[in-house]
Amino acid sequence: MPEFYFESLSAFWQMGGYALFVWLSFGSTYGLLFGLWWYSQRSQNRILQDLAKKQSREQRVRAQQQQEEEANESKT
Repeated sequence: MPEFYFESLSAFWQMGGYALFVWLSFGSTYGLLFGLWWYSQRSQNRILQDLAKKQSREQRVRAQQQQEEEANESKT
């Protein structure tokens, strides 16, 4: 079984006097990773919504063009 480096759990949390630096480093790293994940999810959702809007718009344009072509063919 691995040996525990610190004498107690309290010593672990204090990190030999460097606790502020160590825990702020961990906190900021996890905070930045969470922020990156959140931003990526938000960007992906926006891109998917924009893509769906573009596809819908293209379908409407194609349908309108077909109607106009059919109307022009029936006139001649």
